Amino acid sequence: MKKANIMLKTIEDIKNFVNIVSKYDSDIDLASGRYVVDAKSIMGIFSLDLVKPIELTICNDSEADTILKELSPFIV
Repeated sequence: MKKANIMLKTIEDIKNFVNIVSKYDSDIDLASGRYVVDAKSIMGIFSLDLVKPIELTICNDSEADTILKELSPFIV
């Protein structure tokens, strides 16, 4: 399991983020405060507080480095 903090500032960022994570079979979650949503769900992401950094959790270690590399523009 790997974690990183990300920022999704625009609707376009959210669209690009979901397109990237949807390519992978790994379970990927986003957490903001006490709320945790599936990172592949656009509606779930919009339910989070997007003003602050969001915690990204990738549950599959074998794909984690590849996913993080592709998501590097969003990592803070």
